[in-house]
Amino acid sequence: MYAIIETGGKQYRVKAGDVVFVEKLEGEAQDSIKFDKVVLIGDENGAKIGAPYVDGASVDATLLKNGKGKKITVFTYKPKKSEKRKMGHRQPYTQVRIEAING
Repeated sequence: MYAIIETGGKQYRVKAGDVVFVEKLEGEAQDSIKFDKVVLIGDENGAKIGAPYVDGASVDATLLKNGKGKKITVFTYKPKKSEKRKMGHRQPYTQVRIEAING
């Protein structure tokens, strides 16, 4: 059984036991999280598609850790103007383990 959930403006295909990196969520390590925005639930018999979400469906997960991704360099400049700026960015993330799919 698998599900497609929506969190942080993105959609993820998950099944029980998966470890997924999602956009940062509030909480501490070992907290339990419930994703209510389930777009689709599928198994060997077929799929149940929501409009926009499946009624009564949810995905239970455990928060493993919060962290930051690798640093990227952002460099902007304007030619012939001697204007340039170099910045870095580290995107925060949350690592979650999917426990169960209810629906």
